[in-house]
Amino acid sequence: MLNRLPRTFATTSRGLQRDTPPMKLFEKAKRYGIWNPSDLDFTQDAADWKTLSPDEQDAILRLTSVFQSGEEAVTLDLLPLIMTIANEGRIEEEMYLTTFLWEEAKHTDFFNRWLIEVAGNPGDLSHYHLDSYRAIVYEALPTALYRLRVDASPSAQVQASITYNMIVEGVLAETGYHIYYQTLRARGVMPATTKGIDLLKQDESRHIAYGIYLLSRLIAADDLLWEVAESTLNTLLVPAVNVIQEAFACYNPMPFDLKVDDFANYALMQYQKRYARLMAARGASLATVHAIAHESIDQNDA
Repeated sequence: MLNRLPRTFATTSRGLQRDTPPMKLFEKAKRYGIWNPSDLDFTQDAADWKTLSPDEQDAILRLTSVFQSGEEAVTLDLLPLIMTIANEGRIEEEMYLTTFLWEEAKHTDFFNRWLIEVAGNPGDLSHYHLDSYRAIVYEALPTALYRLRVDASPSAQVQASITYNMIVEGVLAETGYHIYYQTLRARGVMPATTKGIDLLKQDESRHIAYGIYLLSRLIAADDLLWEVAESTLNTLLVPAVNVIQEAFACYNPMPFDLKVDDFANYALMQYQKRYARLMAARGASLATVHAIAHESIDQNDA
């Protein structure tokens, strides 16, 4: 185990660099991230749940099951990334990353409470985890993040952040939020559930912003890492879109009158937006990376 014994501390030598994107995200996490799943009252949601048809309940349960396991997975797998950044002495980034683990654990708590208090503790839901989902959450995510324990190179960091921030959070989770909104909120049911999803989305928008910053910083410093980023994205994008298509294929017709193309296109739109951000980092100075990150953070009030 690496034993780092600092001869100086940032806070008693140079001071914290409070104008950096990670510190701005840390401020936002302190302001917007303090919410408690235990404070959400699911009484109305449990009543609304009983008004849904069996297929509608099944579709929402399927969606929630992949969120539940995904949140638990990142809670379990995230520490190597935090330790990698800490071992590089990037105190401002490490300070913000401390909120990641807390928030992912809180999200795990939220969905588990939902399963018990709204869906009545339905038991083992792993049958909802189909091949493409397993390829990402059961295999690619832990492989990429746990690789950092033995290989903390910039290349390994790029692969880990692409997998976690760009694909799991930036494509799968954001598309999942959209489905919740187009089903529950559009029908005006389950207010505590959709409020919780709003709060989760705020937390994870900060996670994605940090991931884009981290990737941009790395790519700007070494353009060869763009090939690593692009290769990882190309490898994972197909199974990410297939997660949506495989889920929709389980229903005929799809509950809530949802259309698979609407959500596959939404997932691709989220991907393309972040892809363009990474492209802009190629050959950029660190000052430019910071400026782009600050602009993105400022546009998001979470």
